[in-house]
Amino acid sequence: MKKIFIPLLGAAMIAGLSAFAPIKSAKQVVTYTVNAEKSKVEWVGSKKNDYHTGYFTVKSGSVQVDGGKLKGGEFVIDLANVKVTDGAGEKLAGHLKAPDFFDVAKFSEATYKITSVTYSSDNKATINGTLNLKGVSLPVSMPVAVRSVDAKDGFFAEAFLSLDRSLFGVSYGAGSIANDVQLAVHIFAK
Repeated sequence: MKKIFIPLLGAAMIAGLSAFAPIKSAKQVVTYTVNAEKSKVEWVGSKKNDYHTGYFTVKSGSVQVDGGKLKGGEFVIDLANVKVTDGAGEKLAGHLKAPDFFDVAKFSEATYKITSVTYSSDNKATINGTLNLKGVSLPVSMPVAVRSVDAKDGFFAEAFLSLDRSLFGVSYGAGSIANDVQLAVHIFAK
């Protein structure tokens, strides 16, 4: 009887002591702040016989990472400082700021808020979110490649997508200017 009682008592003591052991907490969500100097949204707008290129800077924002995976975020895109990079320069930039394009006097910024992220591999995911542009809020999904998530180097991700500008009330030149604008989003955060 003693031979059975002592091992049972030992097992009971181990079980009892382990009940008071600290619970291992799940990793906390880490928030990275967007680096506005490096982050941008490049665009290509096409027309019948030509195209134009440029970019918008990302004014501010943040991303949330949990266990090395992107979980959320939101960004402010600076429409008022649109840059044209193909030689059409300030004339086109001025027209893009006008009411028949982005109307930056009323809508100087666009915002994007991530609502969900679904990973298909370690560094590839689909982001779902809401884009607010010219006072119109619509769901926008995009494939993203997460290039880096590191405490030292920070967060870097890229997304490439086509966006129908007419859905947001940007319809100038319909028929001669393509509605679909090609976007390349580059987000750096620390």
